[in-house]
Amino acid sequence: MEPLATNAALVIIDMQQGMNHPKLGRRNNAKAELHMQQLLGAWRQSQRPVVHVRHMSRTPGSVFWPGQPGCEFQEALAPLTHEQVLEKNVPDAFAVTGLERWLQIRAIRQLVIVGVITNNSVESTARSAGNLGFDVIVAADACYTFDQTDLSGRLWPAEDVHALSLSNLAMDYARVMDTLDILAAA
Repeated sequence: MEPLATNAALVIIDMQQGMNHPKLGRRNNAKAELHMQQLLGAWRQSQRPVVHVRHMSRTPGSVFWPGQPGCEFQEALAPLTHEQVLEKNVPDAFAVTGLERWLQIRAIRQLVIVGVITNNSVESTARSAGNLGFDVIVAADACYTFDQTDLSGRLWPAEDVHALSLSNLAMDYARVMDTLDILAAA
């Protein structure tokens, strides 16, 4: 892989305390946060831009309802004062957040996306980024999801949901890579 752009942005999606709530169920990729921290450390050391995306739910009772502890960033991935923080109300971090404009003003064309939920906010954001012409990399081992029941009532393990979501992204929207390969290009 060729080296990453010197201004490639790391986009960390929804790494909030609410993601640890038991009602979300069983998840995959137990080391995802560690990989996110490794990437965040490398971005901070190289002084590349970091964007923290926070989900603020419009559904009362959600662990991400404004004012609830679940909305707060996880301590190990909390933004520094100079890092960009965006709030969203839908899965896609590009929808009504100003993210596209923020990136354009800074001539940022390459994004490395990490976070949760793989098949929801990560996939939605990566699809939009790809459709908007950004060079998108999704760090497969720095994302995770939860077990999911489909419309017929079948329970799909988080590992399968994660794998299919990443496969969808790899078709047209993003390059899917592991943290070590991204760090080697950083």
